[in-house]
Amino acid sequence: MSYFDELAYQFIDGEWRSGSGSWDIVDFNPYNGEKLSSIAVATVEEIDQAYRAAERAQREWGATNPYTRRLVFERALRIIDEREDELGAAIAAEVGGTLAKVGFELHLVREFLREAMQLALRPEGRILPSPIDGKENRLYRLPVGVVGVISPFNFPFLLSIKSVAPALALGNAVVLKPHQNTPICGGGLVAKIFEEAGLPAGLLNVVVTDIAEIGDALIEHPVPKTISFTGSEKVGRHVATVAAANFKHAILELGGNSALVVLDDADIDYAVDAAVFSRFVHQGQVCMAANRVLVDRAVEREFTEKFVAKVASLKVGDPTDPGTHIGPLINEGQAEAIAALVDRAVADGASALLHGETRGTLVAPSVLGGLPADSPLLTQEIFGPVVLLIPFDGDDEAVRITNATPYGLSGAVHTGDIERGVRFAKRVDTGMIHINDGTVHDEPIVPFGGEKSSGVGRLNGEAMVEAFTTTKWISIQHGRSQFPF
Repeated sequence: MSYFDELAYQFIDGEWRSGSGSWDIVDFNPYNGEKLSSIAVATVEEIDQAYRAAERAQREWGATNPYTRRLVFERALRIIDEREDELGAAIAAEVGGTLAKVGFELHLVREFLREAMQLALRPEGRILPSPIDGKENRLYRLPVGVVGVISPFNFPFLLSIKSVAPALALGNAVVLKPHQNTPICGGGLVAKIFEEAGLPAGLLNVVVTDIAEIGDALIEHPVPKTISFTGSEKVGRHVATVAAANFKHAILELGGNSALVVLDDADIDYAVDAAVFSRFVHQGQVCMAANRVLVDRAVEREFTEKFVAKVASLKVGDPTDPGTHIGPLINEGQAEAIAALVDRAVADGASALLHGETRGTLVAPSVLGGLPADSPLLTQEIFGPVVLLIPFDGDDEAVRITNATPYGLSGAVHTGDIERGVRFAKRVDTGMIHINDGTVHDEPIVPFGGEKSSGVGRLNGEAMVEAFTTTKWISIQHGRSQFPF
């Protein structure tokens, strides 16, 4: 029995069971169209059952010694190590990830589980002075209670674990809704691993469903205090609005339109390698991907020739083939949208230095140059293997172009002068930026998040404590207060 048969269920209060909705979410392999599983959707009633189970289980879990809690994550880590090949095969089948992408995702999952073990011990209390004689002020860091997690399809295993593990480690319970295109890797696998690792029943619940069935019930429900959402800016705006209306804290990790900037003193060959990876890793379906590559006119010709040649050499095809660089997009609708976007850009005046063809969900890379100044492509996120080459004259113009987007997630700048790169980076309106490297990075203890329309809040390291705990003030009057009446 494969994971896709075994885990094609809801996981509520420690039980694997079928959803009671009247229709199924069908899970397909994006490369060959094979049906992987069929899952009856969860209803509003099951959303309630999941949250109520989480609420009940959290009380004891929140009071559990953190040294005991972290043992669960140690066991989860061992399970992943033992089943690496099976997990990798599942990610390749459901997500269309190449072997390099699968390895990258599993590596980061391990690192985030290791960090979760440390997070269990991280919350610290404080004692603050008082202007009132005899008064002692204690500040306690306590779990928020129940966290709702909504994860995306591109790195489903990692981006579910990334919020689920810290929330649990800090004493919370979780209700996780994976993306409809990746219900097993983003949901079932996470639940299975923690179940086998000994996580008490009810603390992690997975509901596979769709907004068409449940509306905003996952966010509006009175139990969760925090919603952690990773996905598109459009959906993120809606999540933020509903969460705010219900007095919930929302952590939003949204889209990007990152730029990789090549200054006139950069190592061109190295910058080419960084730019190709930054744009085309996982077919460009990465929020931190370099949609735009900005190149100083002094080195534009050399960079462009080498960049286009390298992109043209990328192999498109079966993600399980070790030689494949670019696998399928998540579904045909996304592939068709990317192809239409390229055609429209060319019709509007862009030059196709490389115009990739589309076959089903396989989309070969496209490199576009000469875009009109008013092209909407310059300011939007492109979730596919398309890159824009943009020349500039001098650092000031590069900064202006880089910032000319509503997004501000990641970025990179290449230069032979590190301090010049730092000065440039400080001027870019983005949550993360890397000097002489790619745009796609995530590390467990470094704050991760964006500015502007790329999200609200940060994840990783100490930011996880801020996200998934709350501060409680308890004062003690050791003497006797004087009251005016």
